[in-house]
Amino acid sequence: MQDFRKKIVRPVAFCAILLCLLMAASAVMSALARTNTDLVQNRNKSMVELENEPADTIDVLVIGDSESYTTVSPMEIWDKEGIPSYVGGQTGQKIQESYYMLKKALKTQKPKVVAIETNMIFRSQSAVRGIKETLVQTMLYYFPVFRLHNSWKAWVTGEDKRSQTFYKGFVLRDVVEAYTGGSYMKKTAKTERMSRITRFMMDQIVSLCRKNNIQLFLYSAPSPKNYSFRKHNTMEAYARENGLKYLDLNLKIKELGINWSEDSLDKGDHLNILGAIKVSDYLGRYLKKEYHLKSRKSESTYRSWNESLIQYREAAQNAEKQAKKKVKAGS
Repeated sequence: MQDFRKKIVRPVAFCAILLCLLMAASAVMSALARTNTDLVQNRNKSMVELENEPADTIDVLVIGDSESYTTVSPMEIWDKEGIPSYVGGQTGQKIQESYYMLKKALKTQKPKVVAIETNMIFRSQSAVRGIKETLVQTMLYYFPVFRLHNSWKAWVTGEDKRSQTFYKGFVLRDVVEAYTGGSYMKKTAKTERMSRITRFMMDQIVSLCRKNNIQLFLYSAPSPKNYSFRKHNTMEAYARENGLKYLDLNLKIKELGINWSEDSLDKGDHLNILGAIKVSDYLGRYLKKEYHLKSRKSESTYRSWNESLIQYREAAQNAEKQAKKKVKAGS
């Protein structure tokens, strides 16, 4: 009996100690990252900086891969509509990361609206790969020390990360590479496949939003490289099945005023600063009209937003000038 107890107690004690150490290390690393955001890798920076936002101040949270943070500029929306928004986007964000980005945000924020950019939904995952990714992201959520370990290395070595400047999750980009492929949203009744694991995770996001009284809507960023009418049909059907609004901006190119010879960052994959301003202005009006979000510009809680706007506006105007120079030079 004594030997049996040793066989049970020792492994349990080891696991308990390891768990405590991981929790402590995660707490330390999270605090270090929040106070030294320049040490954080760009891919994780939006998540860490979101934690630094004062509690319950974000009304709109945007989630998705690079199509999200190249199309929505929260400071443009703030400037025009006074709506406080934040982009929790990541390069190549997977659907599991989107789910845990939302869970992370809900620890300190109570957004009224969550906008999901849909490109990541079509990133195919097999059942095995999807389960593995879900387990990995679950571990990273509960033990962020594994996600932030590079911050610790940079802090110890004094390495200069030269990280990008994020404006509520948005990064200014003034590169111009035109899209010249012509019309790409050709009508069809066909649909694009959504993998089972992706549908399952999307259902979890829908459920989480409803549980927290959040209005969820889906939007597809203007992107000839990534979108088609087949994907439009799939997202329209999913939105209808779940009682969600779906905004496909690829069908509103003229209304947005998108000029593919000027507004493309990389030949029709992402938008540059010129295109992002157009989309942000449109989305700001859409959010105000559809969700009746009010301007918070006069509220003292948001004084720092008005201060940040000055810095952003200077940087954005410079980026716009650079982009227009490149357009002129290439014409």
